[in-house]
Amino acid sequence: MFRTSPGRRAILGLAVAVALTTSMAACGSESGDDSGAAPASSASADTSLADKVPADIKSAGKLIIGTDSTYAPSEFLDADGKTVIGFDVDLFNAVGQKLGLTTEWQSASFDSIIPGVGTKKYNVGVSSFTINADRLKEATMVSYFQAGTQWAAKTGATINADDACGKKIAVQTATVQVDDITARSKKCTDAGKAKITIDQYQAQSDATNAVVTGKDDAMLADSPVCAYAVKQTNGQLALVGEIYDSAPYGYVLPKDQADTMGAAIQGALKALITDGTYKTILAKWGVDAGGITDPAVNPTV
Repeated sequence: MFRTSPGRRAILGLAVAVALTTSMAACGSESGDDSGAAPASSASADTSLADKVPADIKSAGKLIIGTDSTYAPSEFLDADGKTVIGFDVDLFNAVGQKLGLTTEWQSASFDSIIPGVGTKKYNVGVSSFTINADRLKEATMVSYFQAGTQWAAKTGATINADDACGKKIAVQTATVQVDDITARSKKCTDAGKAKITIDQYQAQSDATNAVVTGKDDAMLADSPVCAYAVKQTNGQLALVGEIYDSAPYGYVLPKDQADTMGAAIQGALKALITDGTYKTILAKWGVDAGGITDPAVNPTV
């Protein structure tokens, strides 16, 4: 992530064949199907938080969520090729329960989600969006996790993230990693070295598969995504270098909802941190290292 740029993940199974099949399913989900709906538990709803929810959402009783379901383990498609799962999904479903709302997950291309929130196509965007100054100009964002950028390559490959001149590097389009690798390529050419060939993919799963199959030499993505890809490929991929440029992920809301829906979601996150649900969900997906203790509405970044 991070999946962020002024304008924004590998579903890999236990074998490469599974990875490729899942990747195809993920790409097919970009049509906006509304799979992955989750019920709210009225018993867990917090009335004081639910009262902050805008009247139109409260009346509908549900939150329509835009997500790019190609970014395991954050959000990706289950084996049925329809249901959206992941730590982002589990966590925001719990947020919805605290607010007395059901959740309806709709798959979309990453770069269409923030505009979709702006036009009210989605009530919220939940897709590992890194909070940055440009996004805060367009939307209200509520922090809930911390991640950095990480590189990965085929196991045994000799590649240095600080000197990838002449290499072919995979990255998901519209992410901060595109800006990162573009700047690295410029350093190469400024020094009289070969440029980096930057292969951009609409889905992170395709970027990861390009490295697994040898089409590209390495990839860079959000740290939880690279760690998950390495685990799922059973040693075919390995992490390269250290995590850098850590920053918070944020839920995306319409600009005018900071004091309403933004405050409600912030309160729900605090309650989930206090009762231990937050930690349990992150541990389930092996992303505990990114946990935070102080969710905020429009934090300074």
